[in-house]
This record gives sequence, C-alpha cells and structure tokens, in this order.
Amino acid sequence: MPYLNRSGDLWELYLGTEGHDLDPDNPENRFASSWLTAVEDALTEVESQATGALVITATGKFFSNGLELAELADPSGLDAYIDRVHDVYARVLTLPVATVAAINGHAFGAGAMLALCADHRIMRTERGFWSLPEVALGMPFPDGMASLLAERLPESTRTEAMTTSRRYGGADAAAAGIVEEAVAIDGLLERARAVAQDRVGVAGANLAGVKRSMRRGVLADLAPTASR
Repeated sequence: MPYLNRSGDLWELYLGTEGHDLDPDNPENRFASSWLTAVEDALTEVESQATGALVITATGKFFSNGLELAELADPSGLDAYIDRVHDVYARVLTLPVATVAAINGHAFGAGAMLALCADHRIMRTERGFWSLPEVALGMPFPDGMASLLAERLPESTRTEAMTTSRRYGGADAAAAGIVEEAVAIDGLLERARAVAQDRVGVAGANLAGVKRSMRRGVLADLAPTASR
C-alpha cells in the first residue's frame, strides 16, 4: 500500500508497500481502489502543510503498471473509476510543492502518465521501461489522459508513444523528452532528493496557483465527466 514519509524539507511518496520490493497483494502497483485511497490520503497530507517538496517513487521492479484490470472489467463503474484516476493526476499537477518523479522501474499506461504529472522526472538507466501500451491492447485514451499527454510530451514523442506503444528505456526516455534525466539506480533517489531540495523555497499557495494557471487546459479535460 502506498505510504508517505517526511525527512526535513522533503516528502517521499512510495507507490508500493513499506518493507516490500513487491507488494504481496498488488505487486505491480496498479491503481486499485485501496491503492488510490492511500495515494489520495498522502496527497491530502502534503496539500494540508504546503511546505517542502515531494519525491514520488517506488521500490522493486515497478513504478506503476497502471490501471487495475478488475476495475476496467466493471462497465457500470468505469466512468467513476477513470474520473478518480484523473483527479489524482490533477492533484499532483497542482500540488503546492515542487514534485519530482524518481522512476525506479516499469511505468506503463496510467502509471507512465502519473510520472508525467510531476514537475521534474528522473528515470533509472539499467532496467525498466516507460510505455503507453493502450493501442497495442485495443484501448482508447480518455480525453483527460490524451490532454495530459499533449501537455507534457513533445508532439513527435507523443505520436510515437501513443500510436506504437514503444517501450522507452531511461536513456531513450531522456532523449525523447519524457524525462529530464536518466541516472543509475544507485544514484536515483539521491539525485531526485537533490532536485527536490533545490525547489523547497517556492512551496505554498502561490505555487499551486501558478500551476493551475499554466495547466488550465489539461485540468479542464481532467475534470469529472459530469462537470464538463
């Protein structure tokens, strides 16, 4: 289950379970209902204090493998489920603290898009892929997710990633503009913490307002279906 730590100025949100490289109940850190609740609770804590900076990472083989298949299999609840995922994206995009994603392993689909919500992204070089497998799986991109990708990726990269399901390793992801940096796993968290530490001074309500202003279009597309 995702958990939140704080040391000094830095928050660290881990997408897996404390003490486990792979969560026994959710080894791929998929967006299950209970997993989303834990992430939402962590974001609420960060929002309530509005100080410091946030590193988002995980442990083991996966950053996040995206949507929970059982949720997708329930058509009666699908719209509400996607709205909930979109809300998590919107909250990360507008947090009152700087955010850094330290992508420790595979980031696929909705997990890949969660990483894009961070202000700065760093990926490990040795192992793990960032990928949007939807087209290979015959799945559409909801408007909010498509808008997020349009906002956060260069056009040529977005076209390739969305229409070919290419798997990008760390160096390729950096070259394509998906992440800002690719570093060895031994230095991944250290580098993410350093970037986050450099940005703690801007935390607060004004930063959240700046983010909302600069990301107004994608936030509108991420809004709940009933409110659009």
